[in-house]
Amino acid sequence: MAKRFVIKDYKSMTPDLMALLVEAYPEGFEYDTEYFTNAKGERVEAVPLETEDTKYLIKVSTTLVQKFEAYEDDEDDDTDSDSDDFEAAEDVEDDDL
Repeated sequence: MAKRFVIKDYKSMTPDLMALLVEAYPEGFEYDTEYFTNAKGERVEAVPLETEDTKYLIKVSTTLVQKFEAYEDDEDDDTDSDSDDFEAAEDVEDDDL
C-alpha cells in the first residue's frame, strides 16, 4: 500500500507530529529543506518527515522555526510542551496542489 502524501502548515501540527520532527532533526533542519511550487504558483520551502504510513512536507516559516526551537528547549528542560500553541487547520493532500 502506498503512503499518503500530506503537506502541513505549522498551524495544523499536533504535539506528536512536532515531537517526531524534533526527533528526526535533532540538530535542526536548516540544510534539509526542499522546495515545491503550490497551486498558486508560489515557491514554498518545506522540511520532509516520514512516518510509517505518511510522507509529510512541513511548510517552513519563521513561526515553525520558533516553535521547533521552543519545543527542543522544553524537552531539554524535561517539561511538557503547551499543546494550545498548535492550532487545528485542514491538511492539504497532494491532489490539491
